[in-house]
Amino acid sequence: MAIAVNAPGGAAAPEAAVPVTEAPLPPAVAHAAAPAPGTAGRGTLLAALGVAAFSLTFPATAWALEGMGAWTVVTLRSVLAAVIAGACLAAFRVRLPERRHWAGLAVVAAGVVLGFPLLTTLALETSTTSHAAVVVGLLPLTTAAFSAVRTGARPSRTFWIAALAGAVVVIGFAVQQSGGTLSTSDLYLFAALLICAAGYTEGGRLARHLPGWQVTGWALVLALPVTLPGAALALIAEPPHLTGHAVAGLLWLALGSQFLGLVVWYRGMAVIGVSKASQLQLAQPLLTLVWSVLLLGEHLPLAAPVAAVAVLVCIAVTQRSAT
Repeated sequence: MAIAVNAPGGAAAPEAAVPVTEAPLPPAVAHAAAPAPGTAGRGTLLAALGVAAFSLTFPATAWALEGMGAWTVVTLRSVLAAVIAGACLAAFRVRLPERRHWAGLAVVAAGVVLGFPLLTTLALETSTTSHAAVVVGLLPLTTAAFSAVRTGARPSRTFWIAALAGAVVVIGFAVQQSGGTLSTSDLYLFAALLICAAGYTEGGRLARHLPGWQVTGWALVLALPVTLPGAALALIAEPPHLTGHAVAGLLWLALGSQFLGLVVWYRGMAVIGVSKASQLQLAQPLLTLVWSVLLLGEHLPLAAPVAAVAVLVCIAVTQRSAT
């Protein structure tokens, strides 16, 4: 989930690519304000590109785990992404964020840089990527709930009905595939949902004041005092056995999932809103299922096509409803 700054193709200078201005309105009002017609489509595209990048995260993690331990994968991916982010911040001479933004960046670092990667990687030691992807399909609803509490957003009743319907589809699919029982990996995944939703919500809010790539970059740099010594200790405790899959998986996690994916994702959320952008992630489990078959040779459940149609309908409804 080429180094981009504010757009997938990269820009010569981040400030020129996507102008960002301080919102004069209170956060709750600014969040609810409808984007201009021309920018709404771009915001949806950027958020969708983020989802596409994230859909490869679990297969890439499974590849990385073939040659490295869970703690090594989590810490190294963050350190590598932080090096890239730090180089970009230094190259463009980006000033330090204002003091009022550091608490939010800490939430992003704890939720998106550390918590979610760690919990999902631990889960994938015993769970298949397809099962994990379906459980994490609840993330859109969780993110929308966090957004409503944190930003004051009030999605419409139609939005919530469609979001709940999508969540029911995801839960039903997960229960059917797991035989109606919850394992330790499921508990890891549910915990990951909560902490990632908090990070997504705070990151989406911050992306209204800072370019999305800077939100991602500062969160990664802020986590370095934890991830850098953690990587050193992990490499000692879990000596890696590097393979082509392990290296490719780690590189994608650092470049795609941990940096580029978050850059376009946060920018998309800043344009169309956290709640609406989060519903695009209902498609993420289905994309991951496809990657699981193509890259890992996992068996695609027969219920997947039915779930795919139902979830895509929910996405269409949430994207048309007022937020």
